[in-house]
Amino acid sequence: MIADLSLYLVTDPGLCGARGIVETVRQAVDGGVRIVQLRDKTAADAEIVAQLVELSQVIDGRALLVVNDRLDAALAARERGAKVDGVHLGQGDASVLRAREALGPEALIGLSANSQEHFDAVRALPLGTVDYLGVGVIRPTHTKPDHPPALGVEGFRALAETTTLPCVAIGGVGIDDTESLRDAGAAGLAVVSALCAAEDPARAAVDFVRRWRASGTPRVLSIAGSDPSGGAGIQADLKSIAANGGYGMAVLTALTAQNTVGVHGVHVPPATFLREQLDAISDDIIIDAVKIGMLANADVIRTVADWLDTVRPPIVVLDPVMVATSGDRLLDQDAEAALNSLLERAHVVTPNLGELAVLAGRSISGWDDALTAAEELSSRIGAAVLVKGGHLDGDDVPDGLVDTARGVREEYPGSRIRTANTHGTGCSLSSALATRLARGETPVDAVASTRSWLRESLRESESLHVGRGHGPINHFAGLWQRGGVETGMTPEQIRAEWWQCTSGVRSAIDGLPFIRGLADGTLEREPFLFYLAQDALYLRDYSRVLAEASRLAPTPHEQAFWAHSADGAIIGELELHASWLTPGEGVDAGTFAAVPAAATVAYLDHLRSVAFGGDHAELIAAVLPCFWLYTDLGRRLHAGEFGEFARDPRHPYASWLATYADPAFEAATDQAIAYVTATAAAASSEVHARMLRAFETSSAHELAFFAAPFGSAVSA
Repeated sequence: MIADLSLYLVTDPGLCGARGIVETVRQAVDGGVRIVQLRDKTAADAEIVAQLVELSQVIDGRALLVVNDRLDAALAARERGAKVDGVHLGQGDASVLRAREALGPEALIGLSANSQEHFDAVRALPLGTVDYLGVGVIRPTHTKPDHPPALGVEGFRALAETTTLPCVAIGGVGIDDTESLRDAGAAGLAVVSALCAAEDPARAAVDFVRRWRASGTPRVLSIAGSDPSGGAGIQADLKSIAANGGYGMAVLTALTAQNTVGVHGVHVPPATFLREQLDAISDDIIIDAVKIGMLANADVIRTVADWLDTVRPPIVVLDPVMVATSGDRLLDQDAEAALNSLLERAHVVTPNLGELAVLAGRSISGWDDALTAAEELSSRIGAAVLVKGGHLDGDDVPDGLVDTARGVREEYPGSRIRTANTHGTGCSLSSALATRLARGETPVDAVASTRSWLRESLRESESLHVGRGHGPINHFAGLWQRGGVETGMTPEQIRAEWWQCTSGVRSAIDGLPFIRGLADGTLEREPFLFYLAQDALYLRDYSRVLAEASRLAPTPHEQAFWAHSADGAIIGELELHASWLTPGEGVDAGTFAAVPAAATVAYLDHLRSVAFGGDHAELIAAVLPCFWLYTDLGRRLHAGEFGEFARDPRHPYASWLATYADPAFEAATDQAIAYVTATAAAASSEVHARMLRAFETSSAHELAFFAAPFGSAVSA
């Protein structure tokens, strides 16, 4: 059985506390847990059976459910109608051969393994006996006091490399292990205390999922019709997925004979063959996101719905292809009714205004009314609605994201791009959005970055010269421009693109224990002082790098700005640090007495190498994340995004938080962004690429720097 093991919850009744196992599981699955293992060594079999039945109802097919050790309880729960997908067995538990025979070939069977001998024993079993291995412990853990010696990340890697079975890392696993364990070959993270003991299991699960997705290449499936001219359908979807950083796959719902002028014919293969295609993919490949496009009739729609109910992909983006540009309805009544039921299985729906009117069951007059209709639809189907304003009259063509369940109503203004090359824009947008979501971006950020990419692709479409009618967009315009003489991007476009490049880093920083403790005031004094001591070392050399940026600056205004920033790093920030590190003594040798941590050394090595081996453009790109990421974090802390206590003057670190929420610091950051993006816009593609690399590298170092107080190893 192929299973998504990416976030694997192992229950612990003690850690779940008064909230209980069932409610903890419900919240964690809401947040993105993909598999739940019921583990309770002290409960009687009858209690385990009752819990499995209740958990099956709460999970409702959204995640897999297995039980630790209790094979007989799993069988009994199945007899009572519970959907129990399998068992996880230890080396001393019931024989895996007996479990496979009792549960059948479709069941999920996992086995604990922590030594080469265990791995050798698994290889001796008949093929298909075991589906995955739980490998650990990674580090010492209180949830299993009798655990074997800790493997560490490298010990896990060494064992995982000896098998083709998926290996799930377990034992003392925290969110900061995500990237290193995935890099070591983990198919997933088995988490106990980080979810069971979390104040908000759903939020904790969301943070894990985003970190996991951001560290890999998403596998995105397009379910849509074909377009032999390449501008729409699965051909456009595959290009969009690749252009946005995913691995694309496609299942055909219909074959069309079309070009840029129009559609000449449509052939719909039997729905049974559609299901064979879908099963062939999901039986072998874990699907991180699904984009659904053209579904020709009710049988096709019901087939896709049944498959979604079986597989439950974590992200489903539905482009409801219902109304042609001419305004003609493309589906009959039966198909429209079936499509309405499919909406409830989607996570995001992307209708144009005509399709929104059909789905809302009423006419729409103007943009404000469209947003209201989107809210009505979102409330009814329980999914986010991205309403597209491309069919509005006039030069303003906004888009809007509405998700009533999560309190989201975000508008994205934009002016019309004058081009006839609009063939496949809806297909391209929805598949790009699915990919961005699967990369761990929030829906609000994913829509922003998708729109930025799509608008660039529209602007550059004229260079393709494809067809006599409505031609395709230029899906890879950004990639091709980077290899040319100049990027052709405005500073605003570069700002949006570069900020989007940091989305994974920003999400990872938000989830760090240092930031969480800093926000709610629970951070111990020792890690805070460790951070300040390392930051003092950093600022001392950072100011020298800023001074070099001033020396190389091409204009007097830029020279003055970078020089003033260097002065601020010494006079302002270091004096604040000294008030904690060397109170009463000011900035002196004691302020810099700490031994540099590995993260500090790595970050400064990067900055110095750029400052004294690169050029001005690359240098100012490298120093920008220290402005931009700090300002963003300080602003959100001060706004109460992490909890209202961060704004309270009684907060133990109020003086530090206030510094980075200072309007003057935000103004300096805006100026730094303006100088850097203007430089990048005027640069050749080669210089722009070097600037972006320097920027992304510094952003990764920022994450590692914030992780260092708790000894977390985050690769930059």
